[in-house]
Amino acid sequence: MPDQDHPLRDRTVLISGASRGIGAAIAVAAAEQGANVVLLAKTSEPHPRLPGTVHTVAAEVEAAGGRAAAAVGDVRSEDDVARAVAIAIERFGGIDVCVNNAGAIATDPTEKLGAKRFDLMQDINIRGTFLLTAACVPHLRDSPNPHVLTISPPINLDPRWLGAHPVYTQSKYGMTLLSQGWAAEFADAGIGFNCLWPQTYIATSAVAALLDGDNQLTTARSPRIMADAAVAITAQPARKVTGNCFIDADAVARFAGIDDLSRYGGGDNPTPDLFLD
Repeated sequence: MPDQDHPLRDRTVLISGASRGIGAAIAVAAAEQGANVVLLAKTSEPHPRLPGTVHTVAAEVEAAGGRAAAAVGDVRSEDDVARAVAIAIERFGGIDVCVNNAGAIATDPTEKLGAKRFDLMQDINIRGTFLLTAACVPHLRDSPNPHVLTISPPINLDPRWLGAHPVYTQSKYGMTLLSQGWAAEFADAGIGFNCLWPQTYIATSAVAALLDGDNQLTTARSPRIMADAAVAITAQPARKVTGNCFIDADAVARFAGIDDLSRYGGGDNPTPDLFLD
């Protein structure tokens, strides 16, 4: 019988970009539900300016009540992705949830962007999402409640977003289009494909690195809101909850009954995130 209070107990969650920020928060929240968590990330040694490694997050997962497996690797590498999936199968016997969290951002104007950063966003955001999802699908078919959750925004064709940073916008919308397409392609398989995006800035190292990062952090919510939303979405029946682009505040209210968002910080007027009117 499913554990109604801990719907992810003994389920296996594979997360990309899991060494810090939103990915790490989702890993810990899933662990609190008793999940097995496979962490795919490149950061195995401490970064001089950014906290967290795949190993420190694995320790946090274990401390939170879950079981962890660290897969040091690059989501852009087909071999590394295959190895992470193999670790999930060998250690935990299957995969129930795939979280496409790894992402790259560069909002430079087109004339200043450069091909290297262009390629980085295409490779991590779109190629990485494709590789991890495609590798997980054969195993998700065997799960009683399989989900793929992609951290990407609802598609907003307002020129404000199309013109502000076209390449970054295209790469994130590409992730969303893949998810929407997969929801249709795999509808008969019963795999839930959904996207999740923050309503506001989230207090991560990426926000801290902004020019006005210290001030931005005071009006940014904790990554925990994204984690709570992710856990709540992937606990739903996959056949009934698929093909959606959820906003974190709406998801925690709808699926977790959390209406008071003050617990997540950000003050009275948190800064709205990109792509949302």
